[in-house]
Amino acid sequence: MIQSPLPVKDGVNATRLRLPAEGPWETVLEYVLERFGHVDPESMRARFLAGEIVDSSGRAVTDTTPLGSVEAIWYYRSAPRETPIPFDVTVLHEDERLLVADKPPFLPTTPGGRFVQQSALVRLRRKHGLPELTPLHRLDRLTWGVVLFAKRAEDRGLYQRLFEERRIEKRYEAIAPHPGADIAEAVDGDGLHVRSRLLKARAHLRAYEEPGAPNAHTEIHREQPLDAATSLYRLTPHTGKTHQLRLHMAGVGLGIIGDPFYPDLLDEAPDDYARPLRLLARSVEFTDPVTGAQRRFESALRLDRPPEPCPRMME
Repeated sequence: MIQSPLPVKDGVNATRLRLPAEGPWETVLEYVLERFGHVDPESMRARFLAGEIVDSSGRAVTDTTPLGSVEAIWYYRSAPRETPIPFDVTVLHEDERLLVADKPPFLPTTPGGRFVQQSALVRLRRKHGLPELTPLHRLDRLTWGVVLFAKRAEDRGLYQRLFEERRIEKRYEAIAPHPGADIAEAVDGDGLHVRSRLLKARAHLRAYEEPGAPNAHTEIHREQPLDAATSLYRLTPHTGKTHQLRLHMAGVGLGIIGDPFYPDLLDEAPDDYARPLRLLARSVEFTDPVTGAQRRFESALRLDRPPEPCPRMME
């Protein structure tokens, strides 16, 4: 991991921008102004003059620094105007190496796009004074439940390898329609195994399936009927592709309640806090790579009881 010359500020890391070694621009500023054409030129020039833009050693890059004299610049992104997300992220466990959180729906795990301060990572960094806190995995913004964070940079690799090598046992719960006759015996018995080749392009909102060797595997069990229309399901992902559980459930006729992407992409609309996606990361279990102890962390949230908005979170 490349070390930033700037510290975490208000819970947010500085941004790194690689620069071309040559081109039609005489200065770094000229390149940046063309690269970010939507930015007001005078405000950007003022940031350079104020010493807010630095190189990898922490030296200020000025408005006259020649292009090609530095490989990259570091800076803090201007904070977007954010609407507060009225759900709190709670801590389930904390020790010298790990912090385990219960992430509510609608709150992203990490900053991105229109969500910066309104992310689990930034909230936890600021509240607990942990500037090095880093997520070891991520949940979709609409998914609730258990997320593991490393508190110190020196511990990240050990725990991240557990996910990379699939040595983490994850369990999810979902609320979806009752199973059709074609899959009822499987989901009520030993489990329905869904395998497919799944891809997710950054430029597209939804993941999609294509012919070829499977790279995604989900195991689906029905726990119990909940009412006349829906059941509670236990999901075991044996791989970790983006939107895997949501797409696999929809693909077998079990579209998760509250899902705006699968099986149908709904028109973009403001978040409806009364109708969250009913998908919960219930638990994670693993052998601790440092102590050798078996560890299990379980969410305190319940899909049949969506979290109530917290008035203080709106302040």
